Amino acid sequence: MTQYAIVTDLNRCVGCLACCTACKTVNDVPIGSFWNKVLRIGPNPTPGGSGQFPDVELYFLPIGCQHCAKPECVKVCPTGASQKMNDGTVQIDKGKCIGCQFCVMACPYGVRYLNKQEKVVEKCTLCEQRTSQGELPQCVAQCGGYARFFGDIEGGINTLEGAELYNNKRAVLGEFIQPYAQSEVYSLPDVGNGPSFRYILRGRRWHG
Repeated sequence: MTQYAIVTDLNRCVGCLACCTACKTVNDVPIGSFWNKVLRIGPNPTPGGSGQFPDVELYFLPIGCQHCAKPECVKVCPTGASQKMNDGTVQIDKGKCIGCQFCVMACPYGVRYLNKQEKVVEKCTLCEQRTSQGELPQCVAQCGGYARFFGDIEGGINTLEGAELYNNKRAVLGEFIQPYAQSEVYSLPDVGNGPSFRYILRGRRWHG
């Protein structure tokens, strides 16, 4: 079984928002709406610290559709517009969407919205128009910090690919980033939906 997903090395993410702007541009996301947004987590006190600088820590957390294994949005859709595809992604058939927003209310991460002009719900598609051609999602391809990696997570996260390096080869997570322990791999809260995206965070407390 295939499960396309993105893994983000949060120690490499600098919060530049290139992923957000690239996503909005290539997918024509309306002003005020986002398929991918970056949250600043912190500053929070370090364990045993004073809570004042420099005893603080923060990181940036990109959040979008998690293309869940058991998506709640698909369960509640009355028309079958929200679908779990063979590649593991969750897509919306706009021809079937009636704009009821049941899926918006069911999503644990608040990453769906109603396009008021088209009267249909939208969200991250993992750039299906690009990945179906062997390309990377735009947010991954434009990550200047080489923090985002894309691929079939069922094959292990070390095989996922990131933006092109100077030699025109894509960065491979297992070969490019600093070592990490399995205990340093996180996901957003799982309420039975099985979020597929993963986040690597070393040396800081996870607040996702």
